[in-house]
Amino acid sequence: MATLIGVTSSRVRKEVDEALYAFVDRQRPGLLAMSDDLAPMMSALDQLLAGGKRLRPAFCYWGWRAFHGADRPEIVSAAASLELLQASALIHDDVMDASDTRRGQPAVHKRFEAMHDAEGWPGASDAFGEGAAILLGDLALSWSTEMYDMSGLPDEMLKAGRPIYDIMRTEVMCGQYLDMLEQARGTGDVESALRVVKFKSAKYTIERPLHLGASMAGATPGDLEALSAYGLPLGAAFQLRDDVLGVFGDPAETGKPAGDDLREGKRTVLIALALETASAAQRETVQRLLGDAALDLAGVE
Repeated sequence: MATLIGVTSSRVRKEVDEALYAFVDRQRPGLLAMSDDLAPMMSALDQLLAGGKRLRPAFCYWGWRAFHGADRPEIVSAAASLELLQASALIHDDVMDASDTRRGQPAVHKRFEAMHDAEGWPGASDAFGEGAAILLGDLALSWSTEMYDMSGLPDEMLKAGRPIYDIMRTEVMCGQYLDMLEQARGTGDVESALRVVKFKSAKYTIERPLHLGASMAGATPGDLEALSAYGLPLGAAFQLRDDVLGVFGDPAETGKPAGDDLREGKRTVLIALALETASAAQRETVQRLLGDAALDLAGVE
């Protein structure tokens, strides 16, 4: 059974990629018909979409299959729309965190900043880069809805999933605000950090994609509760692991420099636990260095 699921998951990921790229390719002529100057936006989105684990589409697909949804290409297309939602979240997240890289490549705002510099245009290149990235993130968000609606599933199935899709988008944006709020407050307690994990990651990455697929397949409210009991702890574990990798991870594997979360001043559960158990001197060191954008490897250590 495990082998069968593994083979199916590999196939689903391939089909998600195909559906995602086909949708973007259908959108491309419309943008370029407006102006060839929009080509860099498409290139930036292409590069971002080329990476990623496709976790959200996979959980959406398996939520659908768990409630006897047929194995059909339309569900793959609907699930793949979540990658556009994820692209939007990542682009905006990198602007807010002032991240230089994403998936081993320059972050989208850095790509546009570099383009501004290379062209020698007047004005601030960083402001241009951030503005262009925000607009591309908004475009990806808009396209996520369009791809979902155009997936080919019957209207009644799409309508059943729409409330889940809507709350999912609300939760990830509110989770991002709570994340920013924790960094601004600098409180760093475990309970607050876990609240961010719940709304920014656990619900968004696993619980809601499962709910989306299951709802389209006709799952009941009780069924969704059972999925939550599975999805929320798994989603929290995924984020806690990501927090560890953000400090101790190998850049070749994570696609981001070692210690980037420390430079960005992220108030993760890892940091909260460190402050909770630290001596006064250790706490002073963490609080002094956390959020230092110029933190070198010695500072990370």
